[in-house]
Amino acid sequence: MTEIKPTRMELINLKQKLKLAVNGHKILKKKRDALIMEFFKYLEKIKEKRGEIAEKLEKAYRALFAAQAIDGSLHVKSVAFSVRDVYTIRVSTRNVMGVVVPTLEKEKDITVVSRGYSIVGTSVRIDEAAEAFEGVLDSIIELAEVEGTIRKLVEEIQKTKRRVNALEHIFIPRLKENIKLISMYLDEREREDFFRLKMIKKKMER
Repeated sequence: MTEIKPTRMELINLKQKLKLAVNGHKILKKKRDALIMEFFKYLEKIKEKRGEIAEKLEKAYRALFAAQAIDGSLHVKSVAFSVRDVYTIRVSTRNVMGVVVPTLEKEKDITVVSRGYSIVGTSVRIDEAAEAFEGVLDSIIELAEVEGTIRKLVEEIQKTKRRVNALEHIFIPRLKENIKLISMYLDEREREDFFRLKMIKKKMER
C-alpha cells in the first residue's frame, strides 16, 4: 500500500492495467504455442535434411571411388587441385512468426566450365563425382539455414515463455492484490464516513 495511492482513480487505473495484462497474457500464450508448433515443424525438416545429406554423401563417395578406380587417384587429385572456389553465398533475412531468421542462397549455379578444371582430359566420371559433391554442399547450405531458423525460434520461445511466466506469476497477481487492498481500504473509508455522518446527524437532531 505504500507504493500505490489508495484512491478510486488508482483503482480504475489498476483495473485497466489488469485487463490489459490478462489480454496480453492470452496473446503471448497463443504466440508461444504457435512458435512451439513451428519449432517442431523445422525440427522435422532438420531430420529430413540430415538424412538427405547422408544419402547424397554415400552416392558422392561411390562416384568418387569409381573415378579413382578407373581414372586413377593421381589424376582425380590433380583435377581436384585445379578446382576454383566457386561457391558464393548470399545471406539475407526473412520473417517467420514475427521472428527474423537467416536465409542462405547460392548467388549462381556451378557449371562444368566454372569449376576451373580442363574439360579436355577429364572423364564423365569425374564430372559426375564433382556434381554429386556439389549436391551435398547445396543440402548443407539448406540445413544451415534451417538450423539457423530453429535457433532463432528457440530464442524467441524462451523470451516469450519468460514474459508469460512474469505476467502469470508476478505482474497479474500483484495487480490483483493491489486492487484488493485498495478496494478494502475504500470500503473501510466509506463505512467510516457513513458512521461519521450518522453521528453528526444524531448530534444535529438533539
